[in-house]
Amino acid sequence: MTRWIGAVMTFTLAMTACNGTAKEQAHSAAPKTPPAGSPAGTDSFYKQRLSWSDCGGGFQCAKANVPIDYTKPGSGQMRVSLIRLPAENKSRRIGSLFTNPGGPGASGVDFIRQAGRSFGKDLRERFDIIGFDPRGVGSSDPVRCVDGRRLDQYFSTDSSPDDQSELDTLVAQSKGFAAGCKDKSAARLPYVGTLNAARDMDVLRAAVGDEKLTYYGASYGTYLGAFYAEQFPKKVRALTLDGAVDPKESSTQTLVEQAKGFETALRAFAADCAKRPDCPLGKSEDAVIDRISTFLEQVDKTPLGNSRDSRKVTESWATMGLATALYLKEYWTVLRQAFSQALNQKDGTLFITLADQMVERKSDGSYSNQSEANMAVNCVDKANPTDVTAYGKAVDQARKSAPRFGAFVVWGGLPCVYWPVQSKQQPKRIAAKGAAPILVIGTIRDPATPYKWAKSLASQLDSGVLLSLDGDGHTAYLQGNACITRATDSYLVTTKPPKDGTVCR
Repeated sequence: MTRWIGAVMTFTLAMTACNGTAKEQAHSAAPKTPPAGSPAGTDSFYKQRLSWSDCGGGFQCAKANVPIDYTKPGSGQMRVSLIRLPAENKSRRIGSLFTNPGGPGASGVDFIRQAGRSFGKDLRERFDIIGFDPRGVGSSDPVRCVDGRRLDQYFSTDSSPDDQSELDTLVAQSKGFAAGCKDKSAARLPYVGTLNAARDMDVLRAAVGDEKLTYYGASYGTYLGAFYAEQFPKKVRALTLDGAVDPKESSTQTLVEQAKGFETALRAFAADCAKRPDCPLGKSEDAVIDRISTFLEQVDKTPLGNSRDSRKVTESWATMGLATALYLKEYWTVLRQAFSQALNQKDGTLFITLADQMVERKSDGSYSNQSEANMAVNCVDKANPTDVTAYGKAVDQARKSAPRFGAFVVWGGLPCVYWPVQSKQQPKRIAAKGAAPILVIGTIRDPATPYKWAKSLASQLDSGVLLSLDGDGHTAYLQGNACITRATDSYLVTTKPPKDGTVCR
């Protein structure tokens, strides 16, 4: 029951934080003045030099200062954490490749620690690959709302309410989440949106000494990249937007379309499962889908136990685990095992293990701040409905085409009704007029960012170029498809995109 767009997911769950305690390794030169279009009074932030320190594993870490409020740059500042994997070939180095793994709320520092060496060889040789935690995320002045016990309650709550009593409980939990954010993070909440995060990225670009931005953004990271291009079109060198989000859709319509995306991915899993001898759900796509629906109805009535802790695997936990497994086709084997375990042994351990990965719950019961930052960013990025009835109508719409995921995904936005900061920002088309070619990548059966969003964003951008993967799973680049890797790496190195409409299989 969290309102997510999604993030790049990998198989390694344990991630090491960057502490930057070792001795200083290098300084980054910064331009003397901010670029045209930068908010007035930000000169000192653009002129800062970063002190990079060894933080283990061949990585270097640093902190940067950014204004809390760009309309009043002198009113205070926030600290943004960065990590980089230095270019392997210094003589051929082009500059820095900034990255964002999505969310919103996913740690870019953790992402590069975990996946930095998964980028293509040409990119590792010629760029410092940089990750950063956007404001409010991870180790960058994080938003905090409630403790692990309260988050357990929140995620356990029925997010597909069948009657008024269940809806009242869902409303109470949503109000409690929003109230917790007000109590613990009120001063940060107005300033954690994507508009400011994109401005931060331009300060970071200058702080590492790059004249223009080279960027790879996945999932929500495409939204951040598009906002950057809209504000600083002349500072775009090369932007890859993988698993695109459509900026012109309303907050609730975004959730409705995402629910449809998960339904499409579930159908792909069902068709695959039905062909396999170890499929515990049926021998045809429709039979598998029907069995999954029956399973979720049964778990709604009688939650499962799990062998890891005392939590009951409710319908919400089971649906979240199901959604998690759809992010990577490699997880489908685990999902078949999860269903076999649940159906034959009444054991929901694998489902809750998958769900814990989605919300970054640790074995000690604590959480990263991913879910809190996710809600904080989403609630201020666009205007939201101001009453429960509007969400109920969106749920009814979503259920028609996404009966397994419609209520689960859409009701996840309910805390925004009670959010301490009500946004007036309306969805809009992003053209980024004057920007260099921007590469938009879409995966045809992507669960979290439906393929139609990639087509839409590529058409909105004046210089948008669409590259497609006829495949499954969330985003394309780190899936290892050779065609996608070649096209993306070549573009980021040379700034020349592939032919618009290219499809990789």
